[in-house]
Amino acid sequence: MEQAFFLLFASIAVASACGVVLLKNPVHSAVSLMGCFIQIAALYILLHSPFLAAVQLFVYVGAIMVLFIFVIMMLEIRQATLERFLPGSKYIALVFSVVLGSAMLWLLFSSPLLSQIPPPTPSASQGSVSELGQALFTQYLLPFEVVSIVLLVALVGAIFMTHKGDG
Repeated sequence: MEQAFFLLFASIAVASACGVVLLKNPVHSAVSLMGCFIQIAALYILLHSPFLAAVQLFVYVGAIMVLFIFVIMMLEIRQATLERFLPGSKYIALVFSVVLGSAMLWLLFSSPLLSQIPPPTPSASQGSVSELGQALFTQYLLPFEVVSIVLLVALVGAIFMTHKGDG
């Protein structure tokens, strides 16, 4: 039953992620991204980590999506979406997408590791806040700091993009 829910949530997440890329209206794309974030929170619940699911909902769906919608409304995205980046690039992108997608599916289904995955055995402390904090600040400290620097650069870039030339 848990595998059926995983397949359901994962397929909805992939479909909404495709909607993020394929929808022309930026607001519809942001709403599709919000749907993808909600499905990822559901996957965290299936992994017996309710704290990460709650953080996913509060931080990404609540705060980040409000920020995305604010930036979309603030910038003049409609004009940028009307311009073509490269003429005729849609067909080249479609060919590459089909080739890469079929290669990924072939690798996924031909892998001998797929049948050797043991079912997860949940422990009593799995997904606890203290265990998550311990892992985050010991084993994953470098990636945590790199993400914080990337977010800082994105914040400075957003401020730079919205700043009107006053002088």
